[in-house]
Amino acid sequence: MSWNPDQYLKFAAPRFRPAMDLLAGISLAAPKTVYDLGCGAGNVTRMIAERWPGAVVTGVDDSAEMLKKAEQEMPGVKWVQQGLAEWQPAGPADVIYSNAALHWLPAHEKLFPELVAHLAPGGVLAVQMPRNFNAPSHTLITDTMLSERWRAKFANFTMRTPATGPEWYYDLLAPLAKRLDIWETEYLQALEGKDPVKEFTKGTWLRQFLDALPESDRDAFEEDYAARTRIAYPQRADGRTLFPFRRLFIVLQKA
Repeated sequence: MSWNPDQYLKFAAPRFRPAMDLLAGISLAAPKTVYDLGCGAGNVTRMIAERWPGAVVTGVDDSAEMLKKAEQEMPGVKWVQQGLAEWQPAGPADVIYSNAALHWLPAHEKLFPELVAHLAPGGVLAVQMPRNFNAPSHTLITDTMLSERWRAKFANFTMRTPATGPEWYYDLLAPLAKRLDIWETEYLQALEGKDPVKEFTKGTWLRQFLDALPESDRDAFEEDYAARTRIAYPQRADGRTLFPFRRLFIVLQKA
């Protein structure tokens, strides 16, 4: 899937808030080895490096476009271009942090225990994943895709499996944890601009659907979806659009 750093960072503030809430949930004072999986353009990796200046911080992402922007902003951090499904650390990690990335990967029943296995004793796995897939922002993409106009265009499209519920992750991870904290937060995002919900999802979930189409069809599909979001998320009297967005947080400390 192609990534556009400028599109993703168009809503940097609402994307940044859950990342910082996740970082605040890590209680380690001085970890030595920290990985940011799915670091994107590195705006959160910067905060990680500033919190733990004595740590070796490595940002990992599979997008060359995102990492190019990250390296320009923070040349002192180690940046690694690699798919997260294949990633393994050189040695045990004190912190494995991942904000809004692991929901792109399948087989969480295997992935998450493997990440815990990469932790040093007392190390922390901190993960945030969006859980807004049943909201109109996401279901309307599917509705557009399955509509008469577009159904044939997506005949060979494979839908990614999003994150499941917090209870499932608790049952999976509790036997592996010294301490396990799982919670959900729904942020009421007040967005500005034209078609802000469409623009927000265009930076992430919508991107895969646009990439699956011929370039000549992308604008029309985008507008079809945008028209649906205008109804589901009307502009308020002050000109802003309210966009509730649910996110799942997991902070595990290994025994």
